Amino acid sequence: MTDAPYDLTVSSGGDQFPVTDAAPRLSWKTLSASREEAYELEAILDETVQPSMISERHLYVAWPWEALRSRQQVRWRVRTLMPDSSKSNWTSWSTFEAGLLDSDWAASWISPVEDVDTGYGNRPAYTLSSDFTLTGEIRSARLYSTALGLYTASVNGERAGTAELSPGSTSYDRTLYAQASDVTAALRPGLNKVEIELSDGWYRGQIGAFRLPAGWGTVLGARAELHIDLVDGTHHIIATDSSWTSTVSSTTRADLMDGQSIDFRGVKAPTETVLVDIVEAPPIDWSPAPPVRVVSSRPPVAVRQLKPGVWVADFGQNASGWIRLEDLGPEGTHTIVEYGEHVEPGGDLATSHLDSHRPGEPPRIFSQRDEVIAGPEGNIFEPRHTIHGFQYARITRKGPFDPSTMTMQVVNSDLMSTGSFECSNNDLNRLHSIGEWSFLGNAVDVPTDCPTRERLAWTGDFQVFASTATRLRDVLGFGRKWLRSVRDDQLADGRIANFSPDGRRIKNNVDDQFAMMTGSAGWGDAIVAVPWELYTEYGDEQVLAENWDSMKRWVQWTLDSARTTRHHARKQRSPEPEPYEEYLWDGTFHWGEWTEPQERDDEGKPINPVQDNPMAWFMADKGEVGTAYLYRSTNTLSRIANILGHHDEAATYASIAERVRNAWRQAYLRPDGTTADDTQASYVRALSFGLMPDDLHPPAIKRLIDLIRAAGTHLGTGFLSTGDLLPVLLRAGHPDIAYELLFQRTAPSWLYMIDKGATTIWEAWEGIDDAGHAHESLNHYSKGTVLRFLHEHTLGLRQTEDSIAWRSIVIEPTPGPSLTWARGSHETPNGRIDVHWRIDGNQFFIEAEIPAETTALIILPDGSEHATGSGTFTASSRLFLEPGQSPAETPVR
Repeated sequence: MTDAPYDLTVSSGGDQFPVTDAAPRLSWKTLSASREEAYELEAILDETVQPSMISERHLYVAWPWEALRSRQQVRWRVRTLMPDSSKSNWTSWSTFEAGLLDSDWAASWISPVEDVDTGYGNRPAYTLSSDFTLTGEIRSARLYSTALGLYTASVNGERAGTAELSPGSTSYDRTLYAQASDVTAALRPGLNKVEIELSDGWYRGQIGAFRLPAGWGTVLGARAELHIDLVDGTHHIIATDSSWTSTVSSTTRADLMDGQSIDFRGVKAPTETVLVDIVEAPPIDWSPAPPVRVVSSRPPVAVRQLKPGVWVADFGQNASGWIRLEDLGPEGTHTIVEYGEHVEPGGDLATSHLDSHRPGEPPRIFSQRDEVIAGPEGNIFEPRHTIHGFQYARITRKGPFDPSTMTMQVVNSDLMSTGSFECSNNDLNRLHSIGEWSFLGNAVDVPTDCPTRERLAWTGDFQVFASTATRLRDVLGFGRKWLRSVRDDQLADGRIANFSPDGRRIKNNVDDQFAMMTGSAGWGDAIVAVPWELYTEYGDEQVLAENWDSMKRWVQWTLDSARTTRHHARKQRSPEPEPYEEYLWDGTFHWGEWTEPQERDDEGKPINPVQDNPMAWFMADKGEVGTAYLYRSTNTLSRIANILGHHDEAATYASIAERVRNAWRQAYLRPDGTTADDTQASYVRALSFGLMPDDLHPPAIKRLIDLIRAAGTHLGTGFLSTGDLLPVLLRAGHPDIAYELLFQRTAPSWLYMIDKGATTIWEAWEGIDDAGHAHESLNHYSKGTVLRFLHEHTLGLRQTEDSIAWRSIVIEPTPGPSLTWARGSHETPNGRIDVHWRIDGNQFFIEAEIPAETTALIILPDGSEHATGSGTFTASSRLFLEPGQSPAETPVR
């Protein structure tokens, strides 16, 4: 009998259990090697057996039964129907629940009474509560809750669920998610209490490098319903309404960026009746993403006492989270915890590298600071209304301090691991580790740029990193959730905001100075690039369909901008434009390559054009970058149109893309294959985007290599092109140079970070200089795109060019110098792929495990090619061919 399918999932998130909308999509994996099978589905809804349904597919199957009602519980299972009429075993039952759908919420919005506005960063949190009595034994209970602000909920003092930072980071004017928790065990017959602690959070707290107030709203609100089923069959609902009370909580200060202060001494604050329905909120929905959680706890690896009452702890890893303290000292003891990514050579915490600077203005001093005043014994300090980026913490306390009672709580979206990499070179293993940690530290409900100074979900960051993220974690739901905010924040003219969720609400403030810097190539193009990466990785057409209109609006704005604007330098050279210039996107603002290695002045100091001459940088011609991205997005949009069945639009966009490419060539490409910008990034972009004509590839590659050698065999790429540099060199037949760059130890390079003790990827190539001083953020994942090279070329595992959802793969290891083995895996929608290769003398050995519904082409170092399907593949070959030997003479098993 055929083995049963496995790994049943629904297209939704959830904390303690999956929670969906009324029509979830269903997916599973199969062990069958046949692509001709069908599947039979069974479901039980509220103890009612549904008629079985047949599906021809196993990914993202539309809900086949009647739409779910609020709170409906589902059990479902699947079995395979083979072409010979045989059937597999049934899977085990899988369960999920429908959430409380928006139309069925009966609770009111309640808000705390705030008598004094103490200002951003200094506001307290509020406790909203209700007492109620139950008579009878409790069978089950669910708490459904959300907020305009950041909230934690509890029942009889026991926290509800395990999710953190709820309800998450969204564009609160358009989208609001709720959470569901099983609170059965917390309830008891008799008197009960439900409490919600509410603070500013993403909704009205400080955001960004300059700690500006978020503009979603000025009044906090909470909405909750506690649904209780008793054994006697009765059903009770405790909903937020005018009977609830409000008081200042023990959290005397709560800001997502600045930190949190808690006073456990039990100082009584006045209790007042809540305000009811004074806020406006969008409809309530259920997130497709997994929750933010405390994913691990880390004790300090070292603690140093700097002076009496001051200690600095090193947790050995830069991450997002907070400190948990279990020993707060005698009642009244005041403890201060300050957080940072770096320590000075003398051992004290250093944070000045994270200060924010605007030309001509004083710096915004960076701070992450928590405080606690001890109450009676038994209190534990865990500041869950803030989050910090840090490796080090400075603890200040008058009195004894036991470091063994302190842990780092690592907090990020609980993304399922889908990929692994390991090889014989410890430096590359370390590089992979810091790249993965850097992504996870910035995957806190949305993909942020850094977890410290800005903590904004910049579109450009995830645009460059999405393809790498898919090799590390399952980011489909995470990406879909974020893209909804990108759509929510899109400007009326089609521009995509620089970051989303956009608490500055540039879409409503188009006269703001920052609006002039909105709509950049490489940033706005995320609305096309990220859905495309998610689709090719997971095969989910819905991610294309739900972003289709926003993609078109963005591309139309870029095309209109190209047609109607010209860069001032081009105007000066030629008052009358050439016909092709209507497809050059050079007349609006672009961030450009961003964070390329900085040039140095005569004294050896780095030159920062943004700070040193901001107007010149702002006005510089970045049309090469803009036009290149205009081509890529228009070309990608044509491919997406075909997939969605919009064939006329596909042909239109394909034609436009070709005209954009021709314009790029006429404006920025010389007859000898060199580019007008003549930078490493310009050649990498031209070659990886398909802008360079085939006959000019050789001179373009030669010039790229010349620039690399002229830089002392160092890379010269920045934010946008670094991830494509090594693959471009390797595909052009220069793996030796790719690995020279990979193994380069002096700055700018990846291993320079390793040698300087980095535990995450830096924003600047020289994030820590030779004197031990830090510069810029030490946790920015964009340059971690090199991890994709390790997976796709060092390990050798990648999809074929036109494959979707890993149904067709290539395994083609390219061992670097001194590498003797590599192993890795990738969990695909069809199952797990495992690859392990090793070298013994001049013999190369490989073993691969291929999942069902997957075909593989395995290319060995001697050039031999082997096609295979699912199952185990093993082979060996000569690492180097002897003179006169052909690949066909190598043995295969």
